[in-house]
Amino acid sequence: MSTALLIAWKDLRQRFRDRSMFLIAFVVPLVLAFIFGRILGDIGQEVTFQYALANQDDGLISSVFVDEVLTPLERQGFLELTPVDSREEALALATEGAVSAAFVIPAGFSAAVEQAQPAEIEIIGNVDQQIGTLIASSMVTTFANEVRAAQLAFVTAVSFDESAFSKFDELTEGRALPNPITLEDVSATRKELDAGTFFSAGIAVFFLFFTVQFGVTSLLDERREGTLARLMAAPVRRSAIFAGKLITSYVVGVVSMAVLAVATTLILGAEWGDPFSVALLILAGVLAATSITALIATIARSSDQASNWQTIVALVLGMLGGSFFPVTQAGGAIVTLSLITPHAWFLRGLGDLQGGGGVSDIVPALAAILAFAAVAGTAAMLRQGKIFQP
Repeated sequence: MSTALLIAWKDLRQRFRDRSMFLIAFVVPLVLAFIFGRILGDIGQEVTFQYALANQDDGLISSVFVDEVLTPLERQGFLELTPVDSREEALALATEGAVSAAFVIPAGFSAAVEQAQPAEIEIIGNVDQQIGTLIASSMVTTFANEVRAAQLAFVTAVSFDESAFSKFDELTEGRALPNPITLEDVSATRKELDAGTFFSAGIAVFFLFFTVQFGVTSLLDERREGTLARLMAAPVRRSAIFAGKLITSYVVGVVSMAVLAVATTLILGAEWGDPFSVALLILAGVLAATSITALIATIARSSDQASNWQTIVALVLGMLGGSFFPVTQAGGAIVTLSLITPHAWFLRGLGDLQGGGGVSDIVPALAAILAFAAVAGTAAMLRQGKIFQP
């Protein structure tokens, strides 16, 4: 073991003097995380929709819609209302794009509802803001369904008990109409990473597969340059040489991930989660990356071939594992296929830490990542003799 540590110490001193290693392990991932975070940082963030309201009715039902549906949503920051005096003003704002849509409540709306007559709330939507228009339509539809349910309940009650007429005042006062639309903040239980954290972690684990190759694949460089033959001529076991290279890859990977986690937290505001749990994920993730890279090195015949294959594997696993976009957005088979990558499990583990999660929450992710490491690492150890062959 002391021989392996000496080899690792020698390699580490060389690697940390290598500018290309610094670029791939630290600079490029941090720059890309910053760029992706700034460009795509608004994705998944809260949005406030702009709406106009032309309430031409002074009845109780329209007041319920305004006071019990629109106003609470405005207080929660989901929408902003711009009161206008007429339908023409509402139409102008929607046409100009100043609002996503406009609600127009015509005069006599409440009276028509109370008399079980046809009544409508008009929605004027901007053609370029269809999501806001769709949400406005959903609000009105939900409210209309609640009103209809109250009417049916009243008619049913009257059919069995004529004294139910005495309760009509409660209906018109709105107490019989439950708030049809409410918002509840469930961000802490969704286990989703915010944009800054997602891109920071995703790009960090993506470049990890390039970073760890500086250790293991140096064996192929030494074989090509002849230094490996001289090392093998010394009284050193091949397994010690191989272990030394693995230690080099592992240490470089851990340092890279740790620096990126701290840097993105301080510079980009990323929230990785509980430090101890994040450390466990990093240690497991680096072990998996090192094992996969080592296996590729035992299969390749040259350092150039190993580098090409590792690039292909890193790209495929990174894209499939969701390093650049949440795979949940793709849905279907992509989500299932992503589970064959350590990237997806690493990001899932970080997601499980959101909202105050701890070690117990990341056990499935840790187990999956360590399984990748065990399979690839065992295969690499069994094939290590291939790498010493000329």
